[in-house]
Amino acid sequence: MNIMETKRPLDILLSRYAAQHFGDAIAKTLHAAPYRIVTPDDIVGAGPARADGAPDGAKATPVAPVAPIAALISRDVTGRSTKAVVTADTQHFYDALLASPGLRWVHAHSAGLDRPIYPELLRRGVRVTTSAGANARPVAHSALAGLLSLARRLPRLQAAQREHAWKPLLDDDTPRDLAGQNALIVGYGAIGQRLAKLLDALEMNVSVVRRELPASSSGRLTENEATAYRSIVFAEIDSALPETDWLILACPLSPLTARLIDARRLQLLRPGAHLINVARGEVVVEADLIAALRAGTVAGAYLDVFEHEPLDAASPLWDLPNVLVTPHTAGHADSHYAAVGRIWLDNLARFSRGEPLINEAQAHSHGSHSREPQQLATR
Repeated sequence: MNIMETKRPLDILLSRYAAQHFGDAIAKTLHAAPYRIVTPDDIVGAGPARADGAPDGAKATPVAPVAPIAALISRDVTGRSTKAVVTADTQHFYDALLASPGLRWVHAHSAGLDRPIYPELLRRGVRVTTSAGANARPVAHSALAGLLSLARRLPRLQAAQREHAWKPLLDDDTPRDLAGQNALIVGYGAIGQRLAKLLDALEMNVSVVRRELPASSSGRLTENEATAYRSIVFAEIDSALPETDWLILACPLSPLTARLIDARRLQLLRPGAHLINVARGEVVVEADLIAALRAGTVAGAYLDVFEHEPLDAASPLWDLPNVLVTPHTAGHADSHYAAVGRIWLDNLARFSRGEPLINEAQAHSHGSHSREPQQLATR
């Protein structure tokens, strides 16, 4: 559909915050094309959350002649919701989406599409795009912060500080120099690429795990793909684990990566190895990781994602002294809305002109992440 060639306004469903934040930018993006901003309150049926927190797809009649064709699920919409726990405000927006039979396209603020709303939208034939790459920099920085904290034994030093105890790290407690240690990054998308550069600057030996090794028609790596980093495919990961000091997960959740790191693979790691997960919780068998951390098979972990979120208050992970826990906030930064906005507004212009969209998810991959995004000059 080319909005430029129709007299029908493009109704865009936004949260009140997103409407205020992006209002001027939308006008500049669409130029003279007719459009209207719609909020969930404009649509009957977008009521309080249901007890089970799941969208039921109930039909509704608009209270005004509005018919959202496009929508943005911004971070303020998902708020404190998770895949399993949906707040009333989030459900309010979901209900508005599902009560809009003319909806053609939804853009997600996240890279992943593992919330139940997305497969439901795709099942209905709604196009869904993601913000893959928008949060790559803060996620990579968070992973690096976790790595440095564990490497320099900061949790132990902070515990001593709380006790007002002067406990220098001496003899066997002396931290190992990161230079020369081996880091294995699982996933070489936008996050993995940024992280590889950061670790390389620390003089670490970086290897990356990818779905496939890109090559030219001659079978050799292209100039852009030829890097200083050793690359292996997922089928070879077992051979790399025994020499790995830092196992860093930065991959999408997919049938290939679900439960990828289990007890057997944790046992393969080099003694004293650490694990960092800024991917998805389901990539790791959490019970196996807890057992390995308790046994010392894994020396420590920084975890931003978990099998079930929010992490249960009774989980041992909260209290293990060798674990850093953050509540799925590795990608949070004050640059978020600007980064997401660049991708979404580009797609909005494309959608209005009937052009291909960036970061469009395929229906068969809706349980995980979108396909590899096209490169954006602004990323």
